[in-house]
Amino acid sequence: MRRAGCQEVAVNAGKRSRKNPENEPSHSNIKRPKCAEVNFLPNFPQGEDPSSLDLLRQAIVEEVKKTERNLPLISKMMQNTFALRRQIIVMSCPPVKELMDLWPALHMQSEELHDVHTRRTTVLHALPDYLLEEVSVFFRTCVDDMDEPDLWDASVVLLTTVSDDATSPVHYHPVRVSVVLEGDVVVSLPRLADAFLVMFGLIYALHLSYPKGLTNTFEFTQKILLGLDDSKLSPKLQNLKNELMLYV
Repeated sequence: MRRAGCQEVAVNAGKRSRKNPENEPSHSNIKRPKCAEVNFLPNFPQGEDPSSLDLLRQAIVEEVKKTERNLPLISKMMQNTFALRRQIIVMSCPPVKELMDLWPALHMQSEELHDVHTRRTTVLHALPDYLLEEVSVFFRTCVDDMDEPDLWDASVVLLTTVSDDATSPVHYHPVRVSVVLEGDVVVSLPRLADAFLVMFGLIYALHLSYPKGLTNTFEFTQKILLGLDDSKLSPKLQNLKNELMLYV
């Protein structure tokens, strides 16, 4: 594999050739990996070389400078230049600041993770609406540094606390999301999906009833999303499941 051009094998071999015993080791002048580890060094994508990948890197630099960034394009170019980035890291061991300057997108929050949280929040708000169920009692909002709403009559509530300048009906960057059970805040978390999952676990652990008016939403979460029950679905939920399976 080394003779065939596999860079990862060559860089981790660490042995001089028998025919050329005076040559430097293959991994000379690079940082040795820890015990039981290897220096991960993938080959360049087919048809690419350092020059073509560096052009992509420069394109990333220019795209990051824009006010309105094309995030999917940046993500794709970061993936395509991964092999070049690893080669520079393994072979040159540049200072962190230099590497971050070469790939400024590394400064950005992981857009992939951000998109996951955004999608989860959107789904949790959209699911009850799709099922024509009332959510005003379950999803509640309050402004930070102000008195929290009266929740004495709330059996199960997700209370989203937002900054005073928030205007969107769906909040993707809340101050916190609190799980409220029987009028008391039990726990607060940074994201809606995390709070929803903890709330669901508490409902099971404490043997509580699902919120009134959200039977289909919670049945769908229980049987489809979490797989906690394989019993027969209602026609409405079965249709929703069938539609979702078309995109799997």
